[in-house]
Amino acid sequence: MVDEQDNSTQGSPVNLAIDPDVLASELAAELVGDPLDELDVEGFDQDALQVAKDCEKGLAWLKKGHEERLQGLRVFCEHRDPRALPLLIPLLKEPCPVERMSAVYALGRNPCPRALDLLLNLLKHDCNAYVRKATAWSLGNYPDALVLQPLIDALKNDVAAVRLWASSSLADVAGTSSEKAAIASEQLLISLRIDSEPVVRSNCIWALGRIFENLEASLQGELVEAFFKTLLNDVEPSVRDEARVVLEQLGTLNVLLRLQKLLDQGALS
Repeated sequence: MVDEQDNSTQGSPVNLAIDPDVLASELAAELVGDPLDELDVEGFDQDALQVAKDCEKGLAWLKKGHEERLQGLRVFCEHRDPRALPLLIPLLKEPCPVERMSAVYALGRNPCPRALDLLLNLLKHDCNAYVRKATAWSLGNYPDALVLQPLIDALKNDVAAVRLWASSSLADVAGTSSEKAAIASEQLLISLRIDSEPVVRSNCIWALGRIFENLEASLQGELVEAFFKTLLNDVEPSVRDEARVVLEQLGTLNVLLRLQKLLDQGALS
């Protein structure tokens, strides 16, 4: 997963401002924090007894009113429990965008095939960018062929924060087969070349690096050339840095020699 607070080689996104026109007024009033920003991945291996107690509380909260449901949703953004699935799925249709968004995150942590159609509908049609952003992240945990094209469409057409997470999820989904990798790489490469947001371009490089080994040699060669072109020509230093990191991680003799030559020529610092 990519962390929006982390600009390392594990993912390059940073916080993005969302176009305020896409945010429902009640979201601005109620949203204290985006669950995706606060997921403690390192803390998932907690004491089993404490996790069980948290899940019992979460299940009870999900059956109550709005405030209690939000508490329960936060539990299942961190923990997996199949008993929560029948309670989470109906919340995808809640009028409150905070509940929809949190339910989407919880169903990313607790993937459920029965939720897939609803999640795809939210990614395409929900009026709230926070909800679509959550869905773009969540669908990365559904390695089904059905999610590939919707994520590509989101990367092409949605606001920057959604594009950011669509590129990350494409890396997860496309990593399951060479056919998916080839399809995803086409749009990731286009977005690397034309996207107006540096963080999206940077994350496209990261995603392409993730699926590189699943591509045929000809496509790999095309990506290497694209990475070098980005390294030399992108106007944003962070994007150039990401290209260099991915090239170094490829570790092939030809790539390393080209990088060394650029260093010797003073083209790289």
